[in-house]
Amino acid sequence: MVGRLEEEKPMAFRSLFGFVVIAAALLWGDAMSAAAPSAANAGDAIVAKLKALRPDLAIEGTAPSPIPGLIAVQLTGGSTLYATADGKYLIAGDLYSIGDTLVNLAEQERDEKRKELIAGVSLNDMAVFPAVGHRKAVITVFTDVDCGYCRKLHLQVPAMNKMGVEVRYLAYPRSGIGSPSYDKLVTAWCSANRQDAITRMKRGEDLPKKTCDNPVAHEYELGQLAGLTGTPAIVLEDGRMLPGYLSADELGHLLGII
Repeated sequence: MVGRLEEEKPMAFRSLFGFVVIAAALLWGDAMSAAAPSAANAGDAIVAKLKALRPDLAIEGTAPSPIPGLIAVQLTGGSTLYATADGKYLIAGDLYSIGDTLVNLAEQERDEKRKELIAGVSLNDMAVFPAVGHRKAVITVFTDVDCGYCRKLHLQVPAMNKMGVEVRYLAYPRSGIGSPSYDKLVTAWCSANRQDAITRMKRGEDLPKKTCDNPVAHEYELGQLAGLTGTPAIVLEDGRMLPGYLSADELGHLLGII
């Protein structure tokens, strides 16, 4: 009898253990289900709290961050804030991962966003200077005709084209919509030969004012969404942005084509 009881004890223990595991799994599942709405609503609660404190803050949305317990708050223009899920603390700055190298995760997100924004622009709404021969790379440049470094960069476009780089211009009047620079860009974009008009304007020529249905205002807003701080701003095919002037050789080396 004693032997039989001893044989049954492990079986009873396994049954009890199995029940505990199943019960724990069910309770954990219920807890996670109950917590899910709270986690899902954390972003909305944080946005509401920030909006109450700073109504002028242009918030695009929220998303989970790579760090558990932190919510990424995405702002118009590409900046990201990080808030604790309880909404008590806020961190301003880029988030990096530490591995063999430091990787700016926030900048990676901005690159992807710029790539998506530019992919949504039709080639017909750009001023395109095509590559000569085989196209090896494409750059998209937010430009203004009155910007000194934009004019300097434009002098490099023929050399860029010869090395196989297609240059696509988007209009970005730094002085804003309705400014003289805006009117000039509208004139260029409404010209029969957009490339020639831009080239002449960047030489300092005055062209007769033109108007038409044009994308200049939209592209200006696009630049703001892409996080522009000035012109020229060169965006590579992977969404990385290179602010400022680069020579054709510098760009070629950066792209790995020379």
